[in-house]
Amino acid sequence: MGCELNPKIVYVEFTAVVRRQKEILKKLVERKQAEIRKVHSGLTCFRDGVTEIPVESIPGILETGYTPPQAKNTRSSEDKMDQETLYNTLKVILHACKTFQYAWPFLNPVDRKAVPDYYDHIKFPMDMKSMGERLKANYYVNRRLFIADMKRMITNCKAYNSPETEYFNCATHLEKFFFTKLRDHALL
Repeated sequence: MGCELNPKIVYVEFTAVVRRQKEILKKLVERKQAEIRKVHSGLTCFRDGVTEIPVESIPGILETGYTPPQAKNTRSSEDKMDQETLYNTLKVILHACKTFQYAWPFLNPVDRKAVPDYYDHIKFPMDMKSMGERLKANYYVNRRLFIADMKRMITNCKAYNSPETEYFNCATHLEKFFFTKLRDHALL
């Protein structure tokens, strides 16, 4: 067994060199942090059932120097759609869902007085009124967040109500209608 030494490396000073490199990196990081120093609020979308979001949609990420990877041919339609177009499209879809004949159970949050145990069973409630508020607040930075909220609303309904109920039936009809609208607007 043998090893070869590199004549350009001073091995007796190796730990000092590594220590110095570590100090330099630490100073560079501190300098970059001093430039940024803005504190952004945390992401709340994960509490709402979203499992992934694009890195670019994290507040402040672009200011840190992050550059998104180059576009690929497989990019989805949501990545090509600008925020104003997305907002208008989601607004049209939400309005269509709100005026759909089977949407009446989902227009407002479930009333605690009318259904006292609902919030014991459903930890992340969702309704179309809340979705409208989120849309106005520009929460939906991509189609996946919007779809996730609608799916959560329908899943909550189906989880709480038995299949033979009118509410379950409304959820099934609304789900079909919603996905038809997504396809009509090229969001699926």
